[in-house]
Amino acid sequence: MDRQLKMKRTNGDAPAVSRPRDAERSKAEILAAAIREFSERGLNGARVDSIAARTRTNKRMIYYYFGSKERLYVAVLEDAYRKIREAEKQLRLDNLPPGEAIRTLTEFTFDYHWRNPQLAKLVVIENVHKGKNLSRSKTISSFNLSIIDAIAKVLRRGAEEGVLRRDIDPVELHMTVSALSLFHVTNRYTFGTVFRRDMVSDEAVAQRKKEVVDIISRYVSV
Repeated sequence: MDRQLKMKRTNGDAPAVSRPRDAERSKAEILAAAIREFSERGLNGARVDSIAARTRTNKRMIYYYFGSKERLYVAVLEDAYRKIREAEKQLRLDNLPPGEAIRTLTEFTFDYHWRNPQLAKLVVIENVHKGKNLSRSKTISSFNLSIIDAIAKVLRRGAEEGVLRRDIDPVELHMTVSALSLFHVTNRYTFGTVFRRDMVSDEAVAQRKKEVVDIISRYVSV
């Protein structure tokens, strides 16, 4: 009986899940497996069979929840962006002095991308597709506005206090911080090989992080 409550299969139809918590847990497991598959193989190379093999579910269940491989890929992009935006909110930038808030955000952004290289890979892959899959998302633009609003508030406070420049666009600043942080992830092997430079040791990462933070801090300061 318990088993029947969790899932029913009727005449070969897609499984009907009756417990919301089970459904959410299954979706989270699928997304975790899918982000690995897509970041490793791209949208075209990824296989739903491989994603299913990484989970305790099956291919039919994946289609039941997400409809298609393309829609699953969009869900993966949404989930990846949502996680970094949620983590940024924990920084409580409004509670920090403006200069310290910018420094904290820059340090966080560098660390987050370094520790979560799958996001950088997804960004590269989606740029290959010219952002067409992101454009299909109904939510990704709205929750990505949170970081722009947070930066704008910090810049406004800093300008009012006379410690930050008044002519900085929050989107441009976000773009610059992201670009500097992502470069060390996406180009670590090519740049390291071409210039015979250590890019992956703890010391090298710490030095690059300091460089990025100093660049941004000096740029925004009066």
